[in-house]
Amino acid sequence: MSSNFSIPIMSENVEKIKCLIIGSGPAGYTAAIYAARADMKPIMYTGMQMGGQLTTTTEVDNFPGYAEGTDGPAMMEDLKKQAERFGTEVRFGLATKVELNPEIGGKHKVIVDETKEIEAATVIISTGATAKYLGLESEMRLIGGGVSACATCDGFFYKGQDVVVVGAGDTAAEEATYLANICRKVTILVRKDYMKASKAMQHRVNKTKNIEVLYNTEVDEVLGTNVVEGVRAVNNLTKEKFNIDVTGVFIAIGHTPNSELFKGVLEMDETGYLITKGKTTKTNMPGVFAAGDIQDKEYRQAVTAAGTGCMAALDAERYLGALE
Repeated sequence: MSSNFSIPIMSENVEKIKCLIIGSGPAGYTAAIYAARADMKPIMYTGMQMGGQLTTTTEVDNFPGYAEGTDGPAMMEDLKKQAERFGTEVRFGLATKVELNPEIGGKHKVIVDETKEIEAATVIISTGATAKYLGLESEMRLIGGGVSACATCDGFFYKGQDVVVVGAGDTAAEEATYLANICRKVTILVRKDYMKASKAMQHRVNKTKNIEVLYNTEVDEVLGTNVVEGVRAVNNLTKEKFNIDVTGVFIAIGHTPNSELFKGVLEMDETGYLITKGKTTKTNMPGVFAAGDIQDKEYRQAVTAAGTGCMAALDAERYLGALE
């Protein structure tokens, strides 16, 4: 067991609540809306990135209800206001330690910012996942200006244009074939001399006429001031540098689930995604539920995250109801 579980948490001033929500993306806010309407009086701690990954997305065109589209920060502010309208208390803070109780009806203890202690009857974890990036200054500067980590989120904006996909696994192959349906040309940059994607996905890539794969090739710099104007690539064998004229750069090298706090406490897969039971949001700890990208490495969409947030609140409500 990790120290997160085994070291007792003790404090003189313990705040006792029905429902604690950790994380403030679409899953967290949707859980908050449903929990608040069920009179569970939820308290949410937002984490360091209030609003989650969507706050780095300039345009959101695929979330139901926004006929003219919106932008990520505005959408998250709308969700926050809706959650607060029903009585959710949204607090800025980071959960730094947990002691989860394996007994049905047991109270779960969470330390926030290493000082504040919460004792909760139910906990909804919606801490999400963080997209991996290359770490280039030019890449980070142009996130939202043509650099993206989600083709299904942002690909529409590059319809009929030329784009680059960086990566070699199934995710990169899937993103490239998706983009090939709407973009004029897709260039995949593969760092090694082979793709790691499954044979089936490689066949799909090779059969798609407007996809070109460049092996032993890496991004040296993303070109552009406010928006992407191209990529300077480098052949890592010959060291030759060359420019590719594109308007979009899709980084497809994976995500890291934000589950470090729960290692050794909650069941997770080999990559750190929390495992939920069947079609529910239940974890292996009674009264602890997981929603959004922290437990979904398949879809990773705002709308699916929101759906699991709803499920988590309903699961928590039914759990409390069964205890009465």
